[in-house]
Amino acid sequence: MESSTKTAKTCTWWESGVIYQVYPRSFQDSNGDGVGDLEGVRKRLDYIASLGVDAVWLSPIYPSPMADFGYDVADYCDIDPMFGELAAFDALLADAHAKGLKVLLDFVPNHTSIEHPWFRESRSSRDNPKRDWYIWANAAPDGGPPNNWTSDMGGSSWEFDPTTNQFYLHAFLKEQADLNWRNPQVREAMTNVLKFWFDRGVDGFRIDVLWHCFKAENYPDNPLNPDWISTQGEKLKVFQKHSADQPEIHQLSADFRALADGYGERLLVGEICLPVPQLMTYYGTEASPGVHLPFNFQLLDAPWNAEALGKMITEYEAALPPSGWPNWVIGSHDAPRIAGRLGETQARVAAMLLLTLRGTPTLYQGDELGIGKVDIPPDRVRDPQDLRQPGLGLGRDPSRTPMAWDSCRFAGFSAAEPWLPLHGDWGMRNVAAQQGDPASMLELYRALLKLRREHEALSLGSFALLHAAGDVLIYERYQKDRLVIALNLGAEVQNIPDYGATTLLLATTGASMFSNTLAPNEGVILQRLNY
Repeated sequence: MESSTKTAKTCTWWESGVIYQVYPRSFQDSNGDGVGDLEGVRKRLDYIASLGVDAVWLSPIYPSPMADFGYDVADYCDIDPMFGELAAFDALLADAHAKGLKVLLDFVPNHTSIEHPWFRESRSSRDNPKRDWYIWANAAPDGGPPNNWTSDMGGSSWEFDPTTNQFYLHAFLKEQADLNWRNPQVREAMTNVLKFWFDRGVDGFRIDVLWHCFKAENYPDNPLNPDWISTQGEKLKVFQKHSADQPEIHQLSADFRALADGYGERLLVGEICLPVPQLMTYYGTEASPGVHLPFNFQLLDAPWNAEALGKMITEYEAALPPSGWPNWVIGSHDAPRIAGRLGETQARVAAMLLLTLRGTPTLYQGDELGIGKVDIPPDRVRDPQDLRQPGLGLGRDPSRTPMAWDSCRFAGFSAAEPWLPLHGDWGMRNVAAQQGDPASMLELYRALLKLRREHEALSLGSFALLHAAGDVLIYERYQKDRLVIALNLGAEVQNIPDYGATTLLLATTGASMFSNTLAPNEGVILQRLNY
């Protein structure tokens, strides 16, 4: 079973680089209020740089009522006092650049907080100049919502506003009103937001729920999902045929891209949760390119067997447009921890997979420590998605718990009780405990990232799938040298083919010798000596 792909003709920093996502609320508290902040991130930049990553992506830090922890933005051109002020951001950006790190911000274009001045004006009267900046509609004939669209947070995506006797649209919480991107004034205002941060020196953006920004005109009902069951959450009651992924979004993506390219080597990463064929359209065309990296989330919930992974990887590679660069994600602030899903030994194998596939990887803070499942007591739940639909396992709090830096009180994260509880084994699973221990998850990540820098085959090389059956996944990366990556996804010893004279560069188990046999839950990187 073999497949191969081309190598990119040119190399930007993000093609060869690795992105590290920081959830600022949970990274480092510098002022003792139990919540992380920008000064805390700045103080931990040496740690981030020591991992061997190239860029830091910060989840939202803008002024916000925090109904959805910053994804309800009240001012796009300032910093929430919880995190600091613009001067603190400027200091963080300058220090990051001095250490060779790029900085990406989260851009939230689909919706604003209902506390944003724009929405306050919009809801004040039907003839307000900003009325059309948001999406308003009359009630259905029965007095209910205008259509059957469901919020991703559960319930209808329409909220009745008695001030003007109409409904406004919110794809997420009712505190997050959707902007009307068909209005050219909205486009101009939000373009100016991007310019504000680009002019300040920001290296790019992760664009939140990009595929949601346009809705079908006249707001027809979405098709019902005949297979929906209540345990899936109300979001999936309908197929989002008319409420997302509309054709007009691609011109908007192209406009964003043209703006970014005008600033030099800036990066746009699009959050797009769609099947691969639709995902690929967000790269745009050669004549009208879209975002540089439409996020590829397939590893977050992929079946953990070699055949399924091999098929997924090759189909994704085959679907890429000629100029499209791949990317991979294995953890985020919205997804269950990979070590919680697979267990720690397979999380080590997953780390090797993520950092040796072709394309740009994104790491999520804490995954390099192997943080697993975290139990959040009912009285400590903060996630509105969990509070609105309890008992369905939709809560994101377990992925947002604070970083554990050492074994001191509150794990060195804060001098006060953190806003969310720490993972249960934080006393042993922390940066200080793992630092310098070659058997630790942290040092495995550092070793993998070091190999990416030392071997261009891993960062920019071509890819060929060699074997994908049972528990064994094997592929080759090649450019200047040839590296074979062999992963045992199971708990039994596995024999693998002889690939000639090789040198073992790294094993997830810490082994120093290799003889064509994979130990249980082991991944290896081999360098072929004669080819």
